[in-house]
Amino acid sequence: MEMIATSKMRRTQERGLAGRPYADKIYQVIADLAALPESSRVAHPLLQRRPVTRAAIVHITPDRGLCGGLITSINRRAASFILEQSAPVTLICVGRKGLDFMRRHRRDIRAEFTGLGDQPGLLDTLPISRIIIDDYTNGVVDAVYLSYTRFISTIAQKPVIQPILPVEPASIPGGQNVDYIYEPGPAAVLSSLLPRFVEMQIYHAILESIASEQSARMVAMRNATENAGELVDDLTLRYNKARQESITKELLDITGGVAALTG
Repeated sequence: MEMIATSKMRRTQERGLAGRPYADKIYQVIADLAALPESSRVAHPLLQRRPVTRAAIVHITPDRGLCGGLITSINRRAASFILEQSAPVTLICVGRKGLDFMRRHRRDIRAEFTGLGDQPGLLDTLPISRIIIDDYTNGVVDAVYLSYTRFISTIAQKPVIQPILPVEPASIPGGQNVDYIYEPGPAAVLSSLLPRFVEMQIYHAILESIASEQSARMVAMRNATENAGELVDDLTLRYNKARQESITKELLDITGGVAALTG
């Protein structure tokens, strides 16, 4: 299981790294568009901020266990965040472990997605994006957060709560803002890119979560193997001692019997 988790982790890391340039570029384009005077007057639904009367969390967890304390840490982080909110919170659970946890605590579950596998594609995650985009656009929720485990290194994974809606484009310094020509226009391009940006955020969060899961499982299985090896060595030593004691006792009995007969 350690070797399988290692190979899966490497493949997931490669997929995540391959998509980062696209995610970074789309974020830069949205920031540039939002800084333009024409696009700033466009009230796109995904950019509108309003008082939070209900929030939503996309809670991303593994489908399987045997990955150390990763599942417990992300579930506790999400539960603490829910308790800190003054408004009601609804959940979109991605992964069986988070779904079971939230069901046990009787949380409001809007939708559930399980069985995405170890190598999901962007098309597999589009239904998740569609739910939160539609709910936010229709005013069902006023804020959306991502709850997932960010991959830092093989031995370090960090549970995070990241706001995703409303979209807050980064401010660009005046000297770095380039005057591009957009067709059919900045407002149309911005309206088309904002949903793609949300989709990429969710997709990358799922890839980060899968990479964290496989690395945590690899470390957990390595520790289990080492612990099992130590246990086997200890039991082997005890067995050899008991066997030696038994052989010594039998030899003493034989020697004592021979001495009694000769005496």
